[in-house]
Amino acid sequence: MKSNSGRWYGVITLFIVVAISYVDRINISVLITDPAFLNHIDIAKGDRASQGFLATAFMLGYGISAFILTPFCAALFGVRRSLIYGLAMWGVVTFMTPHFHGYGILVASRVLLGMAEGPLFSLASSYIKAHFESRENGKPNSFVNMGTGLGLALGYPIVGYMLLSFHWEMSFYLIGLLNIMLGIPLVLAFVRMPKMAVYAERPSSLGDAMARAGEIIKGALKTRNLMLVTILTSAALAYLWGSSNWLPAYLKEARGFSIKEMGWLASLPQYALVLAVLLGGVIIDKIERKRVPFIFMAASLGVALSVLFAINVASPYWAAYSLIAANFFWGLLSPAIPSTVQYYSRPEHTASAFGVVNGTGSLVAGFMPALMGGVISAVAAGSGASATAGSGFFAGFALLIGTQLVVFACGLILWLRQRSDLQMTAAAASGIGA
Repeated sequence: MKSNSGRWYGVITLFIVVAISYVDRINISVLITDPAFLNHIDIAKGDRASQGFLATAFMLGYGISAFILTPFCAALFGVRRSLIYGLAMWGVVTFMTPHFHGYGILVASRVLLGMAEGPLFSLASSYIKAHFESRENGKPNSFVNMGTGLGLALGYPIVGYMLLSFHWEMSFYLIGLLNIMLGIPLVLAFVRMPKMAVYAERPSSLGDAMARAGEIIKGALKTRNLMLVTILTSAALAYLWGSSNWLPAYLKEARGFSIKEMGWLASLPQYALVLAVLLGGVIIDKIERKRVPFIFMAASLGVALSVLFAINVASPYWAAYSLIAANFFWGLLSPAIPSTVQYYSRPEHTASAFGVVNGTGSLVAGFMPALMGGVISAVAAGSGASATAGSGFFAGFALLIGTQLVVFACGLILWLRQRSDLQMTAAAASGIGA
């Protein structure tokens, strides 16, 4: 093993930080159901495209930051300090957001928040690469990714409770304090990188840092199957961001649930995601490496069929149960993404390689909430008075099925490539033996 006995404390810390970040991200998706918040930022209730673009703005900043800033964070600051600076920045931005008036400045704040959070998963991937061998990285990857589901699961009811009991501003204040008062002390206490040259050496000057960052980027771009995994990740994240940002409004307006019901029903798919992410990590560590692409293929089919059932079934509760199943299947494939990047990348390139994958994927996926919002508005307007309350939402959620067909195709290609590589390796070995 590469790591010291405290390596799992760092994994748990990263899990908590990811959970906080996802509460932060989906805060807006609940608040757009509140008339007072919409009035504060000057958006009409029926303007779904503008509401969806708030999530897209975050993902634009997030994707650019993950792609561009990650190698500089790795070269200049290292994993630990980069996490601390990021937590401080997004805590301050979140805490100050209620004081922003108008749509334009709120969009700018969401871009800035996304930039602060952008390197998070790449830094976590670098930490896991440093402390865990490839044969044992499934569980730590799944544990960190469980923060995604937990953050979403806790975020919906917490923000819903804040709306009912206080005012919409309180959710921003609470999340901002969590970032600074909980996240930073945990990182200071438990996130430490091995004392190896590749992790310990800091640049001697700005020019040295720029040169190192350039080498990291070049090396990361040479990672095998990087483009394929990036396309797969883009499609996978498009589902997560599209579904999570429109789920509260879908449950409330298309399926008729109250705000109180919406809060706990929207959290159930996320608990399913948490359970499935953990199970996915266990599966990765149990099966042979060549079989990991089958996880992408099987899970994506499960997601697609579940969403298809959810938008066609008449019962509101069966629709909610189907979306729980969809998130469960998505959770199974989630830890396979960073595990695959870590498998193919060199230790010094892991953070940047995952930054390319996660950053590009986030940029592409970031347009899904806005795209779904546009479809929801267009279909609802085009259907006229004869339309059902949820016709626009059903059309918007249908887009999520297409994302999973892309994931399935990428998983299939990845499996075919790995099988070809194994056949070539076996042929070369037999030739040497002869």
